[in-house]
Amino acid sequence: MEEPIWVIASPREEARFLSSELDIPLPIAQILVNRKIHKPDVAHKFLFGTWDELYDPFLMKGMKEAVERIQRAIFEKERILIFGDYDVDGVLSVVMLFKALESLGGDVSYFIPARLKEGYGIKEEHLEVVLQNKACLVISVDCGIKAVEFVQKAKELGVDVIITDHHLPGPRLPEALAILNPALKDSGYPENNLAGVGVVFKLVQALFNKEQRVPNLRHFMKLVSIGTISDIADLRGENRLFVKYGLKELEDVSNLGLKSLLDVCGLRSKKISEGDVGFRIGPRINAAGRMATADLAVRLFFSSSLEETAELAQNLDLLNSRRQMTEERILNQALDRIKKKSLHKSYRILIMGCEEWHRGVIGIVASRLKDFFLRPVILFSYEDGQAYGSGRSISEFSLIDCLNECQEYLLTYGGHPLAVGCSLRRDRMNAFKQAINELASLHLSDDLMKRKIIIDTKIDFNEVNFHFLDNFSLLYPFGVGNPKPVFMTEKAEVVSQPQCLQGKHAKLLLRQKGRTFEAMGWEKGDWSQALRKGDLISIAYSFQFSSYLGEEKLTLSLEGLRK
Repeated sequence: MEEPIWVIASPREEARFLSSELDIPLPIAQILVNRKIHKPDVAHKFLFGTWDELYDPFLMKGMKEAVERIQRAIFEKERILIFGDYDVDGVLSVVMLFKALESLGGDVSYFIPARLKEGYGIKEEHLEVVLQNKACLVISVDCGIKAVEFVQKAKELGVDVIITDHHLPGPRLPEALAILNPALKDSGYPENNLAGVGVVFKLVQALFNKEQRVPNLRHFMKLVSIGTISDIADLRGENRLFVKYGLKELEDVSNLGLKSLLDVCGLRSKKISEGDVGFRIGPRINAAGRMATADLAVRLFFSSSLEETAELAQNLDLLNSRRQMTEERILNQALDRIKKKSLHKSYRILIMGCEEWHRGVIGIVASRLKDFFLRPVILFSYEDGQAYGSGRSISEFSLIDCLNECQEYLLTYGGHPLAVGCSLRRDRMNAFKQAINELASLHLSDDLMKRKIIIDTKIDFNEVNFHFLDNFSLLYPFGVGNPKPVFMTEKAEVVSQPQCLQGKHAKLLLRQKGRTFEAMGWEKGDWSQALRKGDLISIAYSFQFSSYLGEEKLTLSLEGLRK
């Protein structure tokens, strides 16, 4: 694998201004500027934002109409059906809205389609579910923005529909009673990157404000933070506040289901990070919809029996293990096919499919292949003449825009710039593959597909003092839009002969400007042979904190090094 390119952000005058105005270290100010935060008031809100700075939910177009209709449904004892999606974002949106409406006296039921049988979104045939539930009002969560036919038929049956979604619309909006979607250009809402669970929270916030029940709102932050992180939403603005408060709330959990889930994740009574949510909590909730039915995860949060929640959490854990094994099998098959045919040398977008590939897992595999080959990947599962696909993209290329351009080949599609789902007739696969790659060749240059280490700023070891680390902690939580900062230090001396741990990791002791730090090169065991005591090297790294016997330890996690 070729050596990555080091891209070092240029020092900016705005950083010096922020540093002076906010009394923060210059490297911290540079990190903010790199994230397009230039003004002192915006930077102050980013670092020190509080619960009181959440936007008024009624700024969102359709909110007034949605709240009034829900209040009428509650008052008149009408049945409300919540229609959700099967991923973490959709499941937790269902749980949160159900609990909120029930606490207000609503007569509520919910429905989540089966991923493998019904696929994503609300379809015309789902009217049967509405009739079976005798619902007068349907509220979609994390879906519905393309449900034009369903909404039209529901209206003909006298059923009102409120859509809460965050996905991009199709050519025509459904004629729903209200549409809450900050991604719409005319939504009027200051934040357009909310996850589905964030949109639902704004609806709950509006409902509770009307009922003057604001103190209960923070209870929902646990669910909002898990859904926001798991949906890989941009962690700036309100999303950042949601996750910041939600992670704090996860330190004290009362819901039996969430307690049981934290137990199987090994996180009970621990400080929970965004990484814990993204790699341990979220995948287990997701495993229900991927490998079985999403109802398992919903029941986990609704159960009042510790025995039942423990059993459900164990089931989710087992499903997640099954998912991991299935994922590895598909990954190895895909890698073998790509390397044998050198597909990564021929195509800008890697597209392939197989009858045996599990539809619930191909999106995760596409993400791993995307990271490995540094280009968009769409994987398909073939079934009954149809191809069901899930794709992931690099940050420099919008897959949803690409699908928009190729929609003539597709039966259904939707998603975000970085993650999409689609379906088409299998006999159109070759034509689709050719068309989308021709389009990609116009917009996806070789430079965009080269491995890079994006470095925020250069620092010396002696700058990493208590004042610096206190300010660094204000940058949490990290994620999309606010990636973990990467630093560069020059002329670091290798203090002792590097070690190779477990045959695959390099452990170094480095000294520079009078300070010494332990550094780890994960999966870089060969570095231990290439370096010698006394070598002077430049390193690119992030901070890794760990606790041992009540003391916090700082280790440098190496992204790259140069002699």
